[in-house]
Amino acid sequence: MNINRLNKPHNAGGIGGIINSIQTLFIAGLRVWTIPIVLMLSMATGFTTFYGLSHFIVSWIALIITVAIQSIIVISSLEIAGIHWKANKFRFFSVLVSLLVAVSASITFSYFKFYEISQKETIQIDRLNKIRSDVNVYLKNVADTKTRVLKQQQEELDKASSNVTQAYFGTHPDAPQTQKNMVGQGPFFRYQKEVFETKKKEAAQVVQNFEKLNQDIRVLQNGLTEWNIKAPDTEDRYRKIVSSLQEVSIKFNQMATNNGVIAPNMPVLMTYSEVVQGITPSFAMWQDFSLFAFLCASMADFFTVFLSYRLEFTAPGPLSEREQELVFECLRQFTEFRINENDELEMVIEKSEIEKARRYSDWSRMFAVGFLLSRGFLRKIDSKSVEFAPNLYPLIAERMSAQLRALKSQQALPAASQQVALEVSDDE
Repeated sequence: MNINRLNKPHNAGGIGGIINSIQTLFIAGLRVWTIPIVLMLSMATGFTTFYGLSHFIVSWIALIITVAIQSIIVISSLEIAGIHWKANKFRFFSVLVSLLVAVSASITFSYFKFYEISQKETIQIDRLNKIRSDVNVYLKNVADTKTRVLKQQQEELDKASSNVTQAYFGTHPDAPQTQKNMVGQGPFFRYQKEVFETKKKEAAQVVQNFEKLNQDIRVLQNGLTEWNIKAPDTEDRYRKIVSSLQEVSIKFNQMATNNGVIAPNMPVLMTYSEVVQGITPSFAMWQDFSLFAFLCASMADFFTVFLSYRLEFTAPGPLSEREQELVFECLRQFTEFRINENDELEMVIEKSEIEKARRYSDWSRMFAVGFLLSRGFLRKIDSKSVEFAPNLYPLIAERMSAQLRALKSQQALPAASQQVALEVSDDE
């Protein structure tokens, strides 16, 4: 029988080792990938924070403050993951307050950029609607004034017509005494007739002027209808609108003055550059609150904080060979195990009564528990017990399998030696 075959080393990895390696490699890959994601998120939120902050203070100072804000967010998130607030409450709350202040500042100034992006089209539409509204209100006032002028002209014309009738029958109160109660076309009648004809011509001229004004108003209204802020010739159309408005205002003001009425004030329209200019960040944006912009600004900072926290909180990676050996030997010193309601292996980590009586030092095994808790291989149930995480089972299984193989090899070795001795004696 070949003794070398008995001494041949067995494969210590096995299926459990392969699964554990894949799992730990995947976890480690996610952890490594989290680092550039956190950096990119921090740069993105830093850009939006700097954009909003630079509109209130000098740019280079805004840049320094932005770097400080983003650094505090990442560092504080990492620190909070490693702080146990029951052990050091003051440090925990000081770091938490620093994080909240930094996140609040980041969201506040990032909000301006997201507000500009989300509300740009809405604000430009509002500007267009305001121009249309101002012009329409002015045209309505013009129409009302025009109605009053025409009504006034009609009243004067009716009065002049009544004066002519009264002068013909001699009942006009201002008629001379010699022509009162005398029917006919005397000098007073001819004078009233002339006044009536003058008023009639003036009324006809006013109506004609209003017809011309109506044409200018239609040109103005058509310009407003055709104006499209995205058209290539938008600026030319806007200038035509302003020019048409001024033309209507000049003509109507002259007509109103001639008829003794007060013309409405022409609205002062924005310049074209004001219509198409961007949004300047200001705290007035918080008055016109945009929930979408706020959620976008908050979401970027939330992901930065969350991933930074998880980066420190999660297990950093697989255990080395020596660490596995240390952990396995220390965990073997615990004696109380059970399957809990989570279907996980749970063990009691406090000393038993016998160990307390013997003043047993459990430093080594408690070190192993703390080490595995910090690396994510154990989960704490309460102050007395912990449970195995899924990634710990393959490691323990591999160690147990290796020990079983070693034990079988030790048991098989004496039998093999005895068999070899028998074969040698037979040969002799």
